[in-house]
Amino acid sequence: MIDMTKGNPLGLIVRFSIPMFAGSVFQQLYNVADSVVVGRFLGKNALAAVGASFPIMFLLIALSMGATMGISVMISQYYGARDYKKVKLCIETSYIFLVIIALIVTVMGLVLDDVIINILNTPSEIYADTRLYIDILFGGLILMFGYNSISAVLRGLGDSKTPLYLLIFATVLNIVLDLVFVICFGWGVAGVAIATVLAQGISFIGGIIYLQKINPLFAVNYLKLRFDKDIFVKSIKIGLPTGAQQMFVAAGMMALTRIVNQFGTNALAAFTAAARIDSFAVMPAMNFSLAMSTFVGQNIGAGKLERVNSAIRIGLIFAVFCALTVSLSVICFSNQLMLLFTSDVEVISIGQEYLFIVSGFYIAFMIMFIFNGALRGAGDTIIPMFITLFSLWLIRIPVATYFSVKMGTRGIWLGIPIAWVLGAIFSCIYFLTGRWRRKSVVRAEKVDVDSVELVNDIECLEMEKKECRL
Repeated sequence: MIDMTKGNPLGLIVRFSIPMFAGSVFQQLYNVADSVVVGRFLGKNALAAVGASFPIMFLLIALSMGATMGISVMISQYYGARDYKKVKLCIETSYIFLVIIALIVTVMGLVLDDVIINILNTPSEIYADTRLYIDILFGGLILMFGYNSISAVLRGLGDSKTPLYLLIFATVLNIVLDLVFVICFGWGVAGVAIATVLAQGISFIGGIIYLQKINPLFAVNYLKLRFDKDIFVKSIKIGLPTGAQQMFVAAGMMALTRIVNQFGTNALAAFTAAARIDSFAVMPAMNFSLAMSTFVGQNIGAGKLERVNSAIRIGLIFAVFCALTVSLSVICFSNQLMLLFTSDVEVISIGQEYLFIVSGFYIAFMIMFIFNGALRGAGDTIIPMFITLFSLWLIRIPVATYFSVKMGTRGIWLGIPIAWVLGAIFSCIYFLTGRWRRKSVVRAEKVDVDSVELVNDIECLEMEKKECRL
């Protein structure tokens, strides 16, 4: 665990974000492995079916992130304030809440799968595979929610390495199972979905075991979990806007997929492959944003607001450097990257067109995420939600819809960077108003004395154990 209230902000943020970045690379390999395996061994129709399912999967991930974001912010602030009793109560409350919401969404998803697929305007030739894929994902939803919950708790405590180690093992297993289930067993699209669910389950179980062992303060009795209404309400106030924001983003992706579907299977297959490449390209910004949230949360909890501005300056420098590097790499190697997924010439051509248009604007995406990460760490999540809604639903979707009629698929891709640019501008303006400073959940002076004494007792006990070993 990393205490971000002391030390050089640059070193702390980089140290914290690098393991998360590496973890995100492996997490993205879940989807990329699925796409590469089905594209290479099952054909472009299967690749399109997985692509049609992705907005639904993204929606589920967004729901999980929203449900855990509030808890993660509260844990980071209570941890920064050294109120360890509240940290443990936050953990227990999040477990109960996430189990309930996962079960509800699973049932709804399995009942409404046909409705969801029809909303996407999915081509008839990939309808059956798309339905099979998403049904399996819904069936394993509680494992996805569980893993994201454990990751959120560990991030709030300043631990970004452990989820990485768990994820590396699970990702390798997922790739192996993809190949076994598709090539050896002949399970087709169902095989890659089952492999994904199994890998997530292993990550979840490993995370629970680790969290129970790292510190006696945070170990919980799963048979006697406590639910704190006050913590739940506060976490919902923080997490709901973020969850709603992510869900609207997912819904926007579904709307974008519906527009793409009008141009047929080749366009959808190209969009699927290019979007997978895109997801890797924007990962540095997303992980730096998560690190920023933890940094800001801990320092606000400790009453050190001056460190927040330093972190923002570092983040903006990082954005410029990283965006230029990633953009040039994607443009120069676009053909080779598309060849990983398919050898179909038309699909590759459409995918390259997407990458050429979108990659030039990664810097706007990164700036937007850095400001939004800082705002979320402060507990100010409502304004970022409205900025996202504005840039997505009032800019991206209308622009993509209008230009798709005039320019075909090229017009769809143009809507993406235009929305990023406007989102970055509005996020920057709001941050500079300074209103986020009034959104802190806890105050540094209100530290639970009993918790501090308990920590001291544990530290003394650990010292006695070391002396005994000597």
